[in-house]
Amino acid sequence: MKKVMVIYHSQEFGNTAACARLIAQGIQEAGDLQVELVNTNETNRVDLQALAACDGVAIGSPDYGSYVAGTIKQLFDDLYVAKKGGLVIQGKPCVLFMTHGGGGRGISALQQMARNFQLVAAPFVCQGAPEEHCAAAVALGLKLGQVVLG
Repeated sequence: MKKVMVIYHSQEFGNTAACARLIAQGIQEAGDLQVELVNTNETNRVDLQALAACDGVAIGSPDYGSYVAGTIKQLFDDLYVAKKGGLVIQGKPCVLFMTHGGGGRGISALQQMARNFQLVAAPFVCQGAPEEHCAAAVALGLKLGQVVLG
């Protein structure tokens, strides 16, 4: 069974976690896919071996001062160090998402960091919490799932 990892940072209000769950829902609607949700606010670091074994990835962050959360930046730093050590994780189908309280400009930083992944759709940017059944977030996950399944 193919696997997709949804990596995100969420705390306090849970807006980014709500987006992650909606994207995971869309991925599962695409077909027979295993989805793993990883909140970097809880794990601190992403298991790069587990990420390497995935067939696709979704990455999300709140907008902190027009930038990504520190744990998401750490993910990309870890990917860089791993590459220097021989573990290359790039080219995987990927979607991006971001929540914000009125800025939303941090998505450009996330797009720049994720340039070694195959971005398969425009990112989803949401001010505040997404609607309970936000069609745009679910559709983003569905698109990723369809690409992963081929």
